[in-house]
Amino acid sequence: MVGIPSVNPRGRSGPGEAHIAEFVAGWLRTNGIEARLDEVVPGRANVVAVVPGTHGGGPLLLETHLDTVEVDGMTVPAFGAEVRGGRLSGRGSCDAKAALAAFMLALAGLVRRGVRPRVDVVLAAVVDEEHGALGVRHLLRQGLGCQAAVVGEPTESRLVIAHKGCVRFRVRARGRTAHSAQPRQGDNAIERMARLISHVAEVLAPEAGLHTHPLLGPATLCTTMIEGGTGANVVPGRCTITLDRRLLPGEDPRAVWAGLERGIEDLEPGMIEVLEPDLADWALDTDAGAGIVRGLAAALRAEGLDPTPAGADFGSDANKIARQDVPAVVFGPGSIANAHQPDEWVELAQVESASRVIGRLCVGFPDGPPEMSRIWTAGTTPA
Repeated sequence: MVGIPSVNPRGRSGPGEAHIAEFVAGWLRTNGIEARLDEVVPGRANVVAVVPGTHGGGPLLLETHLDTVEVDGMTVPAFGAEVRGGRLSGRGSCDAKAALAAFMLALAGLVRRGVRPRVDVVLAAVVDEEHGALGVRHLLRQGLGCQAAVVGEPTESRLVIAHKGCVRFRVRARGRTAHSAQPRQGDNAIERMARLISHVAEVLAPEAGLHTHPLLGPATLCTTMIEGGTGANVVPGRCTITLDRRLLPGEDPRAVWAGLERGIEDLEPGMIEVLEPDLADWALDTDAGAGIVRGLAAALRAEGLDPTPAGADFGSDANKIARQDVPAVVFGPGSIANAHQPDEWVELAQVESASRVIGRLCVGFPDGPPEMSRIWTAGTTPA
């Protein structure tokens, strides 16, 4: 899968996830799993697969994404899928094709052994996670009625029950253009924005940091982008920055944005404008006593891995799923420190181990994983 480009087009034309979706659906069918393509927008489709269970009740959802970020500046072949020293490198190897591979291998292993899960297991590999989350939103509109979800992201095979949300928005400073030989005739928007950036770093960011969470630490606020000026000899009449505020559980993205809007615009009324959010995403905070948490913890324990619930700084599709009253956790091989990096890689042994964890979860959920020594052993991952 790493060898198949699936760079998110970010609203532009291009194949996006089309080829990887076709591969995933075909591989699943070849391995005895019913799979279909569900078009989200023209040319970009989610893959949805089902392994039937033996009991009733809502299905268990395994969800992760098909798309990757861009490949500019990579120091390893982006789609080379090179394996050295047990590590697979290339764009998407860690985020999140490793998790997708673990999910696929787990389900294929169960089907190959004739082992039925207790409830239906739905695997959804979705488009557009790295940009607008079109894939998961489309999936949720289908009304799957799932009772719990595992979202595949690189967590180093830790059980993540909480992660931060985000509200991201632009701020525009106005000014008045003039010839740079006569700067006093103008009103420099970049200099006005520089004062605001200092205010963000010295006042607003520390205020955000007063909010804390036991698994996630403090909320954060920082400036991430800046654009201004029209020429080297022109006093700029406009400057725009992007602010990124990471949210904790319980914080309403719109309310946080509205508070920042008032505080920022009041600094220089009429000269600074806060624009509507480009992203307003809630944090994830799943109850540590939820069945999916206990089930995945038991599967990790049976595999000899740490079952302790953890938090993550990054976001995922899990918060969108949880907003639909579906308890969701995040789990997968690889480290977020390697995601989006120029030398992105993942340990293949961790992918295999994660597939066994998911296999145990699928067989036993919602009652906990059974003894699987006879049907789930190391070294059985298909080529």
